[in-house]
Amino acid sequence: MQPFRTTRRVEFCDTDMAGIAHFANFFRWMEAAECDFLRARGLSVKIEWEGQLLGFPRVAATCDYAKPARFQDVLDIDVIVDRIGTKSVTFAFEFSCRGVKLASGKVTSACCRIHGDNQLEAIPIPASYRARLE
Repeated sequence: MQPFRTTRRVEFCDTDMAGIAHFANFFRWMEAAECDFLRARGLSVKIEWEGQLLGFPRVAATCDYAKPARFQDVLDIDVIVDRIGTKSVTFAFEFSCRGVKLASGKVTSACCRIHGDNQLEAIPIPASYRARLE
């Protein structure tokens, strides 16, 4: 499967005084890239699907850093579906700038039905949703 690619510019507010992106921003950028990936497939992390409200809260997130991202860099963020379980999906991300790898990460989310009282119930990923992920 070919990775989905999106881009993000490192803004001044993303950096420290040395102009280097703070490590926590990579988690925000992973979430934004995931949302771009899902939107391109007509999906979302919170969506009305086949008569039920679904959400995909995060249950795990990691990021390994190789080189710093700097103010005004345009980051290429590649997204792939790393694993689809019965009730969860793991996305893998690779960050690069001008062809140089900066970081890689993973985010795992659980498929949950959202009840009227905002309670979450883990459920199997619906087959039709899963098909759009694959």
